[in-house]
Amino acid sequence: MKSKLPTKVESTQLRLMCLVLGLGTLLLYLPVRQYDLVALDDAQYLAENRVVQAGLTWSGVKWAFTSWYACHWHPLTWLSHMLDCQLFGADAGAHHFVNVLFHAANVVLFLIVWYRLTGLLWPAAIIAALFAWHPLRVESVAWVSERKDVLSTFFWVLTVGAYGRYVHRRKAADRPTMLSLFRGRDAILVLFFFALGLMSKPMLVTLPFLLLLLDYWPLQRLSNFKLSSASLLALLLEKTPLFILAAASCGVTYLAQRSVTVVAIADFPWAPRLGNVVLAYAGYLLKMLWPVDLAAYYPMPSQVSLPRVIVAAIALVGITLWVIWRLKRQPYLFVGWFWYLGTLVPVIGLVQIGGQSMADRYTYVPLLGIFLMLVHGGRELSLRYRLNQTVMAGITGLILAGCILVTRHQLPFWRNSEAMFRRAVNVTEANAETQSGLACALAHQGRNSEAIPYFQAALQMDPAWAETHNDFAIALAGLGRSEEALKQYQEAVRLKPQTPVFRCNLGIQLERAGRFAEAISCYEEALRLDPKSPRPHYLLGNVQKNQGRLKDAIEQYQAALQLDPNDLDSLLALAKLLASDSDPQVRNGVEAVSLAERANILSDGQQPDVLDILAMAYAEAGRFDLASTTVKNAINLVSTARPNPDLLAMQERQRLYQSSQPYHEIGTNTPAINQKIRPGE
Repeated sequence: MKSKLPTKVESTQLRLMCLVLGLGTLLLYLPVRQYDLVALDDAQYLAENRVVQAGLTWSGVKWAFTSWYACHWHPLTWLSHMLDCQLFGADAGAHHFVNVLFHAANVVLFLIVWYRLTGLLWPAAIIAALFAWHPLRVESVAWVSERKDVLSTFFWVLTVGAYGRYVHRRKAADRPTMLSLFRGRDAILVLFFFALGLMSKPMLVTLPFLLLLLDYWPLQRLSNFKLSSASLLALLLEKTPLFILAAASCGVTYLAQRSVTVVAIADFPWAPRLGNVVLAYAGYLLKMLWPVDLAAYYPMPSQVSLPRVIVAAIALVGITLWVIWRLKRQPYLFVGWFWYLGTLVPVIGLVQIGGQSMADRYTYVPLLGIFLMLVHGGRELSLRYRLNQTVMAGITGLILAGCILVTRHQLPFWRNSEAMFRRAVNVTEANAETQSGLACALAHQGRNSEAIPYFQAALQMDPAWAETHNDFAIALAGLGRSEEALKQYQEAVRLKPQTPVFRCNLGIQLERAGRFAEAISCYEEALRLDPKSPRPHYLLGNVQKNQGRLKDAIEQYQAALQLDPNDLDSLLALAKLLASDSDPQVRNGVEAVSLAERANILSDGQQPDVLDILAMAYAEAGRFDLASTTVKNAINLVSTARPNPDLLAMQERQRLYQSSQPYHEIGTNTPAINQKIRPGE
């Protein structure tokens, strides 16, 4: 079907529909403006990623294009997060809403592109509305880390639109060649947008095959040369540059992911793997039709049910044979079905990434194929049987209203980590990942007692998950159950001896137990495993300070700061030592001020502990008025924020500064366990 120029009435309708769909999508997802980040990749992508938090810098741009951080190569995604940090800082709601803006843009762009490809306005609008408001879209839109979904789809739609313009501007008799996509502005834009999409998320590698489907319908390019092997070969050759880009993206992605997230055949054999593929294809269709019990993480079943696999396989094969049989009469069925099957291939589990069996976000583009089957099929039925258009419009409205209601119900489950993990625990079975995630979310709120049963449940489901032992130990330590915490740390190290953070945490617990030699051994091994990390140096400095080896401690803190000049823990430890130690040969007020002021800038001037150390440094440097004002600010923050056992000590130091006296101590520095929630898939 050739696109046609819209009439004046159609142009007005198109603009109105774009406005309704765009604004409707923004309003539907408006609540995410108040949501927090969640403990599922958001730490890696934003909350604890200092490169991203620094905003758009030359070093950050270089890092984005050269790093395989988080097991992906998607430089444009990193740059988009950096730009957000440049504009909005740490405002999580603003980062969320940028996702919404991209989703709304994708909806409007798809409406325009599909209308221009088919010449059918209302079907394009209904497909776009389903795409905009279906509950399966929530994960891609309401999860900040899935910026790669909405951003890559933005370029995906632009690629399809540019391809449609390229096709429509070619002469009907021109046979495509390998060089066709290098000729003309529209052809170059196809390559350009596709490259940008791949640099946002490599799932777009199937797009060249999708364009072949669009060549058949609605572009009807095959009819120009008749349906033959020669015409198919010509269209394949035309897309050679796209296939080369896709192959390069596949190679880079595999290299980025193989060492961490790709599950080996030995760990997940072909029989259950293929069984899960079949169940996933069928499962996504069922969730599209009846979107209940949606969760952030669907665990891989311990056993794949053979009867379910057989039933699902029969259904999938039956649909495939049916759409092939209807190929000439209803080509949209063939295109939509293979659109769905094909675009899911990279994430369907043939190459298993992580431990999930399926994920709602994977349907962001694939379900458009099913939507177009249903909408164009419904249109044809209504025309063939002359169905009442008011009734058809009413049915469509009810379906869309249902989508909106379920989406609004699903959205709050992404408002924070606890809500997200609790939802997954409630609607899935044998889900160790989310049991542990919920436990971590509770522990980070200081609700360690509530977290313990979830840690225990997670370990009962999967005793060999090292991260859970580590996180369980953190909660136990917070409750003062030191011996139990020590055993859990030791088990984490036994399961993953090459993980530096586990070594560090075990060392901290050993240090608390007074087993200093063993603690030092743990830190030194962590340093050997990761010589570029500042944390082992910081922890070694703490031990040496507590043992009175102040010169060695200072050297360790300085070594940490050479690796990372913005390491907050080392800045504060060294600043406090130089500002308040009883030995005058150790103290250096000027350097302490420099270190503490840098720490205060990094913490936005709102951390009472940092302000307290800064006040010590000012006092040591003889700047007593500033010291008194600074510690007063710290006291105000403590008084209004939460009870703090150090409040009385701060008030006593304030009296010292008001009397023009510095504060000196012979103190110990009890290190804090690394309590980061581990990132998810």
